[in-house]
Amino acid sequence: MIELYLDSADIEQVRRFNLCLPLTGVTTNPSILANSGAGLTKVLPALAEVLGPNARFHAQVVSPTVEGMLAEAKQLNQLPYNMVVKVPATETGLSAVKLIKKEGILVLATAIYSAQQGFLAALCGADYLAPYVNRIDAMGADGVGVVADLQHLLNQHGLESKILAASFKNTQQVMDVMKLGIGAVTLPPDVAAQMFSHPAVQPAVEQFSQDWQAVFADKLSFES
Repeated sequence: MIELYLDSADIEQVRRFNLCLPLTGVTTNPSILANSGAGLTKVLPALAEVLGPNARFHAQVVSPTVEGMLAEAKQLNQLPYNMVVKVPATETGLSAVKLIKKEGILVLATAIYSAQQGFLAALCGADYLAPYVNRIDAMGADGVGVVADLQHLLNQHGLESKILAASFKNTQQVMDVMKLGIGAVTLPPDVAAQMFSHPAVQPAVEQFSQDWQAVFADKLSFES
């Protein structure tokens, strides 16, 4: 089954969507945490309280060197949570991924803008690959097409890396990548809300209520 994440460090938003969606966990990055004004030591315990002990959290290294990324990954892996360490899929990052995987640590290769970049990260052992769908579109390329090519490469070469598609602006992008059979998606709160909203829904619900009350007044269904 596809893994569904919320791309946010907003505790109240996570609480909201955890009530109605089968969230696997939460993805964060340095920008999300910086914008929230709270670091991992504050955010992770709060998220774990909301999501429970089985939730998976993706947290990104900020060190600029291979050695620093490896040391940081080891520290993140020692936290008392189900952690995945995010590493940018750069030359430096891929070097770090190879070393981090030797330690048996789960890794997500992030900031992927091309199929070949993601494929190389998979060959280096990354467990998850995060192509930035809308950011690729914004650069004039085809974000969904990149995801499709990357998934095809994974299938053709028997690689077990999961695509965790990120960076969405609308639900059509989400639907298009999910139809490709990818392993996971992470949604910003506004797009998550759009997934189950439609302008025709509320009028339909209100009509149901009006029709029922016209005949049965305040009775509940099992009382009719």
